[in-house]
Amino acid sequence: MSNAAWILWPEISVVEKMARPLAIYVFLIVAFRLAGKRELGQMTPLDLVVLLTISNVLQNAMIGPDNSLGGGLIGAATLLTLNGVLSRIAFRSPAVARLLESPPTPLIEDGRILSQNLRREVMTMAELEHAIRKHDLDPATDLPLIKRALLEEDGGVTIVRRANGDDGR
Repeated sequence: MSNAAWILWPEISVVEKMARPLAIYVFLIVAFRLAGKRELGQMTPLDLVVLLTISNVLQNAMIGPDNSLGGGLIGAATLLTLNGVLSRIAFRSPAVARLLESPPTPLIEDGRILSQNLRREVMTMAELEHAIRKHDLDPATDLPLIKRALLEEDGGVTIVRRANGDDGR
């Protein structure tokens, strides 16, 4: 194969070029589902290092010995197609959506911090306090004003305040 042809067309078979990104995609979906929601939204410098390192390690597994333009386009098209198909399946099937997307985790109920859920999500008290402050509340004095705080699937924290006159009883 000439140099120009190698740049455009993959060295490995198209089937292998599609199978590699599919395998990596499935692995990452399972790994991030098991890692928990916090890894996605409230990234620490350590989390960023892990993500960058994972991307570099898995790049070689995904592309194999092929650096061609065509191979890269086939791999990218495969990932985009798989993501689109899974999104549509999850939209139509609540069972698949539950498998792929975790429900929100309650962190505060009626002004009371749910420590067990914080531990399960590997979220520190400092991170929760930071999320409370982002909602213009003081974690030291305003807990009774919080009806519910939820750790969302994307790692963000949603806070629902009590309605006026709702004293929590």
